[in-house]
Amino acid sequence: MKPIRLAMNAWSLVSTHTGIASYTRNLALALQRSGEVEINLFYGVNWSAEVRSAPLPGMDPLKVLVKKLIPKPYALMRFLQQQRFSAGIRGLHCDLYHEPSFLPFRFDGPTVVTVHDLSPLLYPETHPIMRVREVMERLPRAVRAARAILVDSEFIKNELIQTLGVDPGRVTSTPLGVAPEYRPRTTVETAQALAAYDLAYGSYIFAVGTLEPRKNLIQAINAYAGLPESVRTTTPLVVAGMRGWLSADLEASIRQYEERGEVRWLGYVPAETLPMLYSGASMLVYPSLYEGFGLPVLEAMASGIPVITSNRASLPEVAGDVGIMVDPEDVDGLRAAMLQLIDDKDEAVRRSVRGIERARQFTWQACAEKTLAVYRNAVGNGP
Repeated sequence: MKPIRLAMNAWSLVSTHTGIASYTRNLALALQRSGEVEINLFYGVNWSAEVRSAPLPGMDPLKVLVKKLIPKPYALMRFLQQQRFSAGIRGLHCDLYHEPSFLPFRFDGPTVVTVHDLSPLLYPETHPIMRVREVMERLPRAVRAARAILVDSEFIKNELIQTLGVDPGRVTSTPLGVAPEYRPRTTVETAQALAAYDLAYGSYIFAVGTLEPRKNLIQAINAYAGLPESVRTTTPLVVAGMRGWLSADLEASIRQYEERGEVRWLGYVPAETLPMLYSGASMLVYPSLYEGFGLPVLEAMASGIPVITSNRASLPEVAGDVGIMVDPEDVDGLRAAMLQLIDDKDEAVRRSVRGIERARQFTWQACAEKTLAVYRNAVGNGP
């Protein structure tokens, strides 16, 4: 059987990498390894078979400048990119187009769309207003037109069916994987990366996420602030994530505790450094209000550290009975979970070991195989 000629939007790989970028990059690499697709990646203005591993230098400041200077910059960017997409696609003769980030370009052929979550529709207050408007206008149309829809979890599959009335037969759950660089590491292996941030192995609590309301990092800080002083003076809360939106209150809270030396905000952490920070931490605290999957939970488990996470949305699917599940709005419950792992080292080790075992169940190869089955059906080569 000849390989499927695949077009995939890889615009997310040009900027600072987020969850969608991780999905796009790791899935594209796994698809290439399968030998069953010839992949053509669209980078906004050009096409390439290369899977970018790092953002394009200067792209993030350029995006900020464009947003300041141009009215309705998103609509203009989409218009210009659609022209480049259409011009390039004509010569590629692709069998299928996969849009890994919600909103597809126009394509005269079968389209597969990945819907990671419905938060812009269901929790619009947690997103910038322009993003909400775009998703509300375009997503219902996109899922109606798509030949097939991929989602990261059964939770999102059910939500998509209930919210937008999608036929269940058109939706396939393809759980994400964890990259091999997320693994347990020794003090020696992490020494250089931790020294750059003045951190000690096993002596900090880790939190990951963009500074935005949905990630609920404010509750992690509030819970941490109530820990005994003896803990806070020796075990800082370290937050890795870039500045997002509606984050003024959160940033003010971070600054307050940073002045005491108790909370550390690292900002964006490069992809090559993040696995070191995971494995060097004593635990991950991830009290998100809503996730389509919750990749940091999986990355932390694979890195050999115990996890405290939310009991909402898709997170129980990822953490299973290995993570400590807490109501994300229960500050006292979050604090009690932190103290449990601090005080009971045997329990922390037990959850760490079981987390490593659970993380092995999630691979990008498995995600790619399920995705390939959807591709084959979409182009008429299914069983």
